[in-house]
Amino acid sequence: MSENNAKHVNVLDHGYVRLNDVMGSDLTVANSARVSYAKASAELTDRDRRLIAFLAREGHTSPFRHAIAQFEIHAPLMVARQWWKYNVGSAHQEGTGDSLDAWNESSRRYVTEEPVFYVPGADEWRSKPENSKQGSGANLPGYEGEFYTRRLFEIIDECEEMYENAMSIGIAPEQARLFLPAYGMYVRWYWTASLQSVCHFLAQRLAEDSQAEIQAYAKAILTLIEPHFPVAVGELMPKGER
Repeated sequence: MSENNAKHVNVLDHGYVRLNDVMGSDLTVANSARVSYAKASAELTDRDRRLIAFLAREGHTSPFRHAIAQFEIHAPLMVARQWWKYNVGSAHQEGTGDSLDAWNESSRRYVTEEPVFYVPGADEWRSKPENSKQGSGANLPGYEGEFYTRRLFEIIDECEEMYENAMSIGIAPEQARLFLPAYGMYVRWYWTASLQSVCHFLAQRLAEDSQAEIQAYAKAILTLIEPHFPVAVGELMPKGER
């Protein structure tokens, strides 16, 4: 993973996270809490920092939902589908029944750009863990990794050839896409989320037992969002996860 600039971080082989827009700051969080008393700060003070720490510690999360960020993400489908459940789950936070979060994804019913696939390098294939039904264990030996990387490239090439053939004879794109390997194919979407939702995602997906690929995206999100909300992110994130 490499950072190109303050708004874009490359992830995996062809992926990236881009910060498109931000609404609010740490001061937004503090003032959203103080509106109950018809008070507001003009600039962030130590008192505001203590208030943000109190809100995070005591679980008073609504002020953190007044700060919003929008990201553009390009990631393998297996990452996108893990990520999607946070968008759905946010609708039920604190029993609100509604959500400020939004997700809009490109579709191969309409988009016919060249497909891109995530292929682990020969040294990136992981074994299954010994004591868990999910997650990963140690990396496979290099010679085994080389075999599976080569075979995956071959399978993708064959599937892309079938996809292009189907498109060329006039099969509808929404059916032609069935020939493309799904889980490794890159998809692109916009994710707009409250600061609370972003930090909830980070707290879970930066954990050591999270899938390595989505961990890489979580690190990119943290790199991009933390400079805008250094106090709030520091208080909402579990200690040791940053």
